[in-house]
Amino acid sequence: MKIPVIELNEVSFAFDTDFILEEVNLQIEPGEMVGIVGPNGGGKTTLLRLMLGLIKPNRGSIKVFGKPPAEISHRIGYVPQHKQFDFQFPVSVLDVVLMGRATSGFGGRYTRQDKVSALESLANVGLTDMEKQSFAELSGGQRQRVLIARALAPSAELLFFDEPTANVDSFAEKQLYELLRKLNEKLTILIVSHDVGFVSKYVNSVVCVNRSVVIHPTSELDGNAIQAMYGQEIAMVRHDHRCSEKGHTCRNL
Repeated sequence: MKIPVIELNEVSFAFDTDFILEEVNLQIEPGEMVGIVGPNGGGKTTLLRLMLGLIKPNRGSIKVFGKPPAEISHRIGYVPQHKQFDFQFPVSVLDVVLMGRATSGFGGRYTRQDKVSALESLANVGLTDMEKQSFAELSGGQRQRVLIARALAPSAELLFFDEPTANVDSFAEKQLYELLRKLNEKLTILIVSHDVGFVSKYVNSVVCVNRSVVIHPTSELDGNAIQAMYGQEIAMVRHDHRCSEKGHTCRNL
């Protein structure tokens, strides 16, 4: 029996007495590509940080590959929004990818295996022979690929993406979609996104976060459920494999 890649049981998190998330139950199976959506301030980022082990819940338990996230960080890759980087910093593509091997390298002293793994990661994202180029001079789509390579460098089995389509043009976005599909053949992927059109086309499941966590196993989101989650209408989300014969149902995970 396969253990879940991620399992949250009755998880709650609060700043002081203000609860951001309450009684969250969530299970992610191996090989899934999951979209995490919800309104600003609804708890998406907090949920991501909890699963990464950057913060701890006030109540409940979180397991990644059957262990606390902090004990399994070497199997997790994280791809932040590339706008968070200082593009004036003089760093090469290879330098950025090697940051993903920082647990084995110290002060820039990376091993031969670190460099081999970094180059393999660049090849996996379609950037072979670009290791010497300046990161600052790349296009938005190329930068995103470099950050994905950095996340892959420590041999990650689980990838987290924070707004992967931000700051990339439509052509780069399409290329990114295809890359994620390819990576999903071997890896479990979770994507935090405001781009509902993205998650509707490419993910296996949609997890909606607004203090609680709700799954929408439906071919469209409308009516009271959407107004409760977003306060306005949004685009349709298709998840036919989770639709029952009775049509749309929502349930707390």
